[in-house]
Amino acid sequence: MAERVGFIGLGAIGRPMAKHVIARFGGLVWNRTPERSRRFADETGATVAPSVAALVEGSDVVVTCLPTSREVREVVQGTERQWRSGQLLIDATSGDPATSREIAAWLGQRGVSFVDAPVSGGTSGAAAGKLAVMLGGEAAAVARAHPIVETCAAKIVHVGGVGTGDALKAINNALLAVSIEAAGEGLAALAKLGVPAAKALEVINASSGRSNVTENLIPERVVSRKWPRTFRLALLDKDVGIALDVLRQTGVPHEAIGMAKQACAEGRKRLGAEADHVELVKLIEEQAGVEIR
Repeated sequence: MAERVGFIGLGAIGRPMAKHVIARFGGLVWNRTPERSRRFADETGATVAPSVAALVEGSDVVVTCLPTSREVREVVQGTERQWRSGQLLIDATSGDPATSREIAAWLGQRGVSFVDAPVSGGTSGAAAGKLAVMLGGEAAAVARAHPIVETCAAKIVHVGGVGTGDALKAINNALLAVSIEAAGEGLAALAKLGVPAAKALEVINASSGRSNVTENLIPERVVSRKWPRTFRLALLDKDVGIALDVLRQTGVPHEAIGMAKQACAEGRKRLGAEADHVELVKLIEEQAGVEIR
């Protein structure tokens, strides 16, 4: 018998993910903004659950995609009476490992399995169904989650036990933050020396310093001066903070990621809650007195 799937959280990443899941499995959706749920249902044929409790009660598998693990825990524990043995929670939130382990333990006492399944690839990857997904959990639960996750993924990797998916996602985004800062600083210095960004990037992207930041983000957003908003700096700041906690808890040096966290926090403060993550380069340009063009 087919799994009954419920999807909670129709934000920037959750909404396109849910479209792929619902297209294959059908099912229930719920968002804390009811109008967003109604619009989604009109477009996709999904059924809007009258409450988050009704969604949990009417689903075999629940998928959450929320801002932080705190909201996931609130939703899960707020529907305590609806959870039953044999259900599965797939948490696509970019969460923190410790809270995910707490949620998994709480659900495990009720016979419910848990898989952390954070994603990478941004809104474009979610829309195209080509996300990279990192799965943390027991093998049986991961195997059960796989057909649902694969609806919106090009790459799925089971990386370890509960919380390891969250840890890997945070480290990945911390590396992104380090790359943005390093590329912005280096290109600003070259601009002040009279080296055009196109020339600098031509060399860097044919050499060992290349990255997604230099190959895609800088040319498409900075050099073009378009600055699209696809992933909020506030969320990157949150993810780098999680990565920093992971490094501290594991006793690993964290100078580079610690500096990236300081840059993200300062950028969030100065640029505002809605700023895009690549807008960190704007602050570098401002401090350097130059534009990367």
